Amino acid sequence: MLEAFFVSTGVVALGEVGDKTQLLALLLAARYRKPLPIIAGILVSTLLNHAAAAALGAWLARTIDPQWMRWGLGLSFLAVAVWMLIPDEADEVEGRSSGRLGVFGLTVVAFFLAEMGDKTQVATVMLAARFDDLVAVTVGTTLGMMIANVPAVLLGDKAVKFMPVQWVHRIAAVVFAAIGVAVLAGVGAP
Repeated sequence: MLEAFFVSTGVVALGEVGDKTQLLALLLAARYRKPLPIIAGILVSTLLNHAAAAALGAWLARTIDPQWMRWGLGLSFLAVAVWMLIPDEADEVEGRSSGRLGVFGLTVVAFFLAEMGDKTQVATVMLAARFDDLVAVTVGTTLGMMIANVPAVLLGDKAVKFMPVQWVHRIAAVVFAAIGVAVLAGVGAP
């Protein structure tokens, strides 16, 4: 359980730096200047999104033959390692008002939609399939998202200047690649 939690937290925290959802957090913070509802919206959205992704990963782990799962997971981790090296661009939020949803509601909806098919959502599916611990993976990946996004919300544009995004992406790619190679080699397999 602890391994699943710590690996999930670290992988997603690294993977999220420079990701489109982190850029979205920066845009929302700059536009609305209301950090608490934005942070709460990110938390709620991530919990919902990553719980569903982890449930899918756990289901896949129970449904697919372990040998096929090992190869699928190993190759998927390697693919995400390559994907980490491709920079994201934020979707345009400028010019939109928070409307009837308010800043909290807008953040929940925007983050949930931005996370669909995103690297961190795919990573959550894979981590849940790998560790078969739905709660530890969901809590870990959610904490990883918060570690990366809360400073972005609180510091706004200044946060980007302190983080060498290219290096963080490279480190995350190495971590994903190492996990992929370990899975393919059967490390930790029963």
